[in-house]
Amino acid sequence: MANPDKITSNIPFIELNSYLIDPEVVNIMPEKLAKKYKMVPLFKIKDTLTVAMSDPMNIIAIDEARLITGCNIQPVTSNETDIFKTIEQFYGVSDSMDEIIKNIGKMGITFAKEEHLDLLRLQRISEEPPVIKFVNLLLSQAIKEKASDIHIEPEENTVKIRFRIDGILHESISFPQQLQLPIIPRIKIVAGLDIVERRRPQDGRFRVRIEDREVDVRVSTFPVAFGEKVVLRILDQKETNVNLEKLGFPTDTLEKFKMLIKKPYGIILVTGPTGSGKTSTLYAALQKINSPGKNIITLEDPREYFLRGINQAEMNPEAGFTFADGLRAVLRQDPDVIMVGEVRDLETVEIAMRAALTGHLVLTTLHTNDAIGAVTRLIDMHVEPFLISSALIGVLAQRLVRTICTNCREQYKLSEELITTLEMQQLNKDIVFYRGKGCKICHQTGYRGRTGIFELILIDNDLRELIIKKATPTILKETARKKGMKTLREDGWEKVVQGITTPEEILRVTES
Repeated sequence: MANPDKITSNIPFIELNSYLIDPEVVNIMPEKLAKKYKMVPLFKIKDTLTVAMSDPMNIIAIDEARLITGCNIQPVTSNETDIFKTIEQFYGVSDSMDEIIKNIGKMGITFAKEEHLDLLRLQRISEEPPVIKFVNLLLSQAIKEKASDIHIEPEENTVKIRFRIDGILHESISFPQQLQLPIIPRIKIVAGLDIVERRRPQDGRFRVRIEDREVDVRVSTFPVAFGEKVVLRILDQKETNVNLEKLGFPTDTLEKFKMLIKKPYGIILVTGPTGSGKTSTLYAALQKINSPGKNIITLEDPREYFLRGINQAEMNPEAGFTFADGLRAVLRQDPDVIMVGEVRDLETVEIAMRAALTGHLVLTTLHTNDAIGAVTRLIDMHVEPFLISSALIGVLAQRLVRTICTNCREQYKLSEELITTLEMQQLNKDIVFYRGKGCKICHQTGYRGRTGIFELILIDNDLRELIIKKATPTILKETARKKGMKTLREDGWEKVVQGITTPEEILRVTES
């Protein structure tokens, strides 16, 4: 006969207070059944419903749940008190966001910007079931729609919520302005922030589980005229399993970049504005060259994703642990490859450059509009030209462009105005152009998903001589183009011809 203790030990234990439960899944199981057997649904994948139970060995409960829900039941164990608390929070409250907002309104809570708020009162109202369900549903909805950020923005009479999807903000819902209390304190509590402080910005983070993956959420609060603006950055750990081949590199550029990251030493810069995918490219590059024979260390602020087999350090400037400090310390850790999240000052740049000259491969980022701009920016930071020419081996500039929604993709004809803007008067008449008509799947935008466009410069002897001579950006760019560099717009145009994106999208993210 099997040992029950041994069987139970093989069943995972779930901490419900850190689990993001989809309210729609809760309704699969009747409240009466949940209370009877002390169980609560967590998530459903195909025809299997994962259920948290205080007694996962209760075969009668599992059989009855299978019959009533019509699903295969996958039990996990959890604390009985937490199960009852979750049942109380989720059952008896409507799934509709509008209904949840009405229920919060019925709590009779008012908001005044200058009001002194009592800590215990804030904690009490933020733990009310409608409030918890609102925040959970908001996160669940954002993750389902593949949003990268949630913006909660108080205005004079309302609070507006917007999701950033594929780099563009879209309005989601709004609710009366006075209801931001207690919703914002609820978010602050889970993020470990001071819920009473409303006069200064705060930053925090928390981790939740949804279905079969973990999601990190970074929280930033900022005092504005009518309360606090809150931005939640969603970092889905499952989305980190990307490789260089899936980022949108043209074949020739990809091969050159692969060759670059296999160099034993030198510094590689990845440039572009915030939100252009620089970190994803660096992570993909590290995953490509990672091996048991290499010691790879990253310095990040903050660390966005976990990379298996790579040593990742998170900077803490408030504690005196800066990029410059981290670099000095890392060089005593016998590294082969170092990734620096961003070079922000002369000291960090010079240490990174000297590390590259002493037998280390250094990958880092810089905020410039194009690849050549990185050289100019380094000189403006007062880095000696001889140091740049000696250490720098390549610069990759990039942008993210939205891709055409495959559900509503259609052919169309370019306007004469757009042809003139793109300087395409000699347009090949055989080229077929596509766009998204707009549908429910793409939020009527015509776009769904994003890909990269790239501009890569390999620093050779000719370019090194020009850098030492402080040649103008125009001369550097002309020389790089003669050696095969493809500009961001040219790479974008190729993706237009391939039917991946639209001319309008390329114009939006590139300069002429």
